[in-house]
Amino acid sequence: MTLPLEKTLYTAHTHTVGGRHEGSAKSDDGQLEVAFSTPGSGKPGTNPEQMFAAGWSACFIGALGFAAQSLNVRLPKDTSVDAAVTLGTTKEGQYQLAAKLTVNLPGIDEATKQKMVEIAHQTCPYSRATRGDIEVEVAAA
Repeated sequence: MTLPLEKTLYTAHTHTVGGRHEGSAKSDDGQLEVAFSTPGSGKPGTNPEQMFAAGWSACFIGALGFAAQSLNVRLPKDTSVDAAVTLGTTKEGQYQLAAKLTVNLPGIDEATKQKMVEIAHQTCPYSRATRGDIEVEVAAA
């Protein structure tokens, strides 16, 4: 079920030309300017999967902060998320993504780590947006 926005917190605006094959994207505020290239081409630039992985992992760390606060624990300064976003095809020949997030919470006990990861995966907008649409594995390291 899609929930409508009640309050807008921020809207990102980008302009993209050329797509993943030697294209580029730029934000309207000039904070982001990126070149795209096909994975494995050896050409300069990133690809949409890397951008998605970076965005999701950054957002997930924010959700971990919310989880830490709700559990009355301090989020470690060196918290990190390693994101792997895979582009593949289904047996029907359709392009499909899969993802794995490995969460690193140094100094947090295993039970608390697991609870934090569960809360973050329920509250992170990227996790919620992909739920039921792609294979996602989330684990504490």
